[in-house]
Amino acid sequence: MPRYAIDAPTLLWLVDEHRPLARDVQLVAPKSVLVDGLDMLLAAVRAGRRERSDALDAHTRMTETKIRLLGDRVSRRRAWDLALQHGWSGVRTGEYVAVAQLQADALVASDPDLRAAADGLVPLADPTDLLG
Repeated sequence: MPRYAIDAPTLLWLVDEHRPLARDVQLVAPKSVLVDGLDMLLAAVRAGRRERSDALDAHTRMTETKIRLLGDRVSRRRAWDLALQHGWSGVRTGEYVAVAQLQADALVASDPDLRAAADGLVPLADPTDLLG
């Protein structure tokens, strides 16, 4: 059963189009994925690309998605170490990479900056690999 770490843009991509996951796929992410997704939705509302009610509905669907959210000391410590080692400005990128290293077979990152940072540190997969 493949386990994929996902970022907020990928989660939003899944819920916006009601894309079904493959039966055997498991999702994991740092706890911050929901806040990151909410930030994306807020930015879209402020930019006039989404209606408020639509954004809140999308957030509800994000919270209803079956996903193992991680925020334990081990993954946070790994995120910290990765950020220091790679010169990242914060631990956010490290959170996604750490979860992928510790708990997943691959990282599905739709964010190009995260994908570039993770390249060579974890196996990468495409969002379509999640679909049934």
